[in-house]
Amino acid sequence: MLLTYIRTIVLYLVLIAVIRMMGKRQIGEMEPSEFVVTMLVANLASIPMQDGGIPLYSGLVPILTVLGVELILTALSMRSVKLRRLLCGKPVILIQNGKILQNNLRSTRVTLDELTELLRGKDVLSPETVQYAILETNGNLSVFLYPEEKPASARDAKITPAKQHLPYTLIADGYLYRENLQLAGKDDRWLHKQLQKRKTTVASTWLMTVDEAGQILWQEKEGSQ
Repeated sequence: MLLTYIRTIVLYLVLIAVIRMMGKRQIGEMEPSEFVVTMLVANLASIPMQDGGIPLYSGLVPILTVLGVELILTALSMRSVKLRRLLCGKPVILIQNGKILQNNLRSTRVTLDELTELLRGKDVLSPETVQYAILETNGNLSVFLYPEEKPASARDAKITPAKQHLPYTLIADGYLYRENLQLAGKDDRWLHKQLQKRKTTVASTWLMTVDEAGQILWQEKEGSQ
């Protein structure tokens, strides 16, 4: 039983390493080849997990082989447009100048119901307001409305909006991020002073952020008092 736990933990850690090596984009926006690799790796890992009689390397070797092939193909596809299109396909225009392109819809096997669902996900109710709708290679739909259908921007309204500042998370759930404290140009003495003002400590703080303008967001842990 202990050996089974160890094998499962090892395979789990290997899978995490494989996904990390494939890149963060794999998790949310997979191309067809990337989806195949993910499915293969999951199936290859499940076999030695379920059968203790199979040597661990029988699962690790195919997983690492698939990873190696994926990394090689990724490197080659970055240099070859033809290979990239072969592996990933190419974007397809589904709506052009307010008109649904039926042939493209059929070739991508997207139904009208699916198209309208995707449009609603982009807060679009009528295809007539869409200048271009493009089905990307990862399955996402990029929608570009006619200029007159877009919400007015601050530039259109001739308004000068307040400048945005990136907030740095200094404390999260009682943990102090010292690297963020340095990035924000603050030190321990400044932090101690801010916590003293609020009569609290790092351990009692649920969230504390500060932006480049010096605006502080602080929230205490529930039940810390």
